[in-house]
Amino acid sequence: MNEQERAGKRLLPEVATGERKLEHVRLCLEQNVAGEGITSGLEKYAFRHHPLPELDFEEVCLDTAFLGKKMRTPLLISSMTGGSQTTGAINERLARVANARGWALGVGSIRAAVEQPELASTFDVRRWAPDIPVIANLGAVQLNYGFSTADFQRAVDIAGADLLVLHLNTLQEVFQPEGNTNFSGLYQRIESLCLELEVPVGVKEVGFGIDGMTAQRLYEAGISFIDVAGAGGTSWVQVEKYRNNNPVRRAAAEAFADWGIPTAECIQDVRALNPDGALIGSGGLYTGVDAAKALALGADLAGFGRSLLESAVTSDEALSERLEQVEFELRTVMFGIGAGSIADVKQTERLVERR
Repeated sequence: MNEQERAGKRLLPEVATGERKLEHVRLCLEQNVAGEGITSGLEKYAFRHHPLPELDFEEVCLDTAFLGKKMRTPLLISSMTGGSQTTGAINERLARVANARGWALGVGSIRAAVEQPELASTFDVRRWAPDIPVIANLGAVQLNYGFSTADFQRAVDIAGADLLVLHLNTLQEVFQPEGNTNFSGLYQRIESLCLELEVPVGVKEVGFGIDGMTAQRLYEAGISFIDVAGAGGTSWVQVEKYRNNNPVRRAAAEAFADWGIPTAECIQDVRALNPDGALIGSGGLYTGVDAAKALALGADLAGFGRSLLESAVTSDEALSERLEQVEFELRTVMFGIGAGSIADVKQTERLVERR
C-alpha cells in the first residue's frame, strides 16, 4: 500500500483480534465509555466578548513554546494507541497530520514494544513527524514490575521522543483483567528515574485527574511537566468494564461512572500551587473553545484524545480537517476576546464563571 492509499484508508480494527490495544480503540469508537454524572467543568466558564478587539484576525498567532521547544500551536494529540499493525497505522496517520499542522504528539503506552521488540515499528512516529515535540509514554507502575531505566529509555528511543510521560492509571488497572495494581513506593522510583533518564519526564493521569498537592510532590521529585488528564472525557473504568468477564467487577464499574476530578478544577488547582510548572490541560476537550478555556485557566498546552479518534481512523483528510477546526475555533476565541497571542490568552481576565 502506497502513502496515498494509506492516507485515505479507514483504519477500523476488527472485533475478533483480541489484542488489548485494538480492543481499547474499538471500544472507544463503538461504546459509550465517557463518565456519567461528571463533566470536565469547562462548561462552567465563558468568555466575555470584546466588541472592539483592536486586532486583525489574520494576525492572531497560535505560536508558543513548551519546555523550550517552539510550536506552531498550543495543541497536543494526547496518548492513544500502538502495538499492532492497525494501531501502528493510526499512529502513522496521527504523526503525519500532527506534523503538518504543528501539533505536539503523544503516543500510547510503549510497554508492548519494550516487551516485544517486533512491535517497535508501530510506535516509530518520529519518521513521520520530524518537526514537532513527540512524547513517549509508559505506565509509572511498571517501575514496580521489573522495568529498568534502560527500558524507559528504550521507549523514548523507539518513538524518537523529546519527552517521556509516565501515566498513572490506578483505577484502570484495578478493573483491567490483566491489571498491575502495586502502586506503592512510586514517588521515590519516579524521582530516581528523573535523575537517570536522558530526556525530561512528565506525569499524566488517564482521565481521573491530578490534584495540586500531588502535582507539587511530583514537581519536587523532578518531574518536568504534568498532564492533568481530568475527568469529563473517557472513563477507563468504563472501557475496562466491557473487557472484564468478572460479573462483580462489571457491576462495580457502574459505581465509578462519576469518579475523578474535573479537568477545569485540576488545571486551576495544579496551577495555583505550582505557578511555574509546565502544565498540559486534557480530559474531555472537544473544541477550540475548550482549549482556550484550558489555557486561560492555567494550562500551557491543551490536549485532545478520544474526540479525535473517529477522524483518526477515517482518513488523513478527515483528521486534518478536524485539527484545522480546533485551530480555527481557538483563533476565533482569541479574536473575540482581544488576545493576539497565546500569552495574551493565558493572561486574559475575560474568562468568567457562568452564573
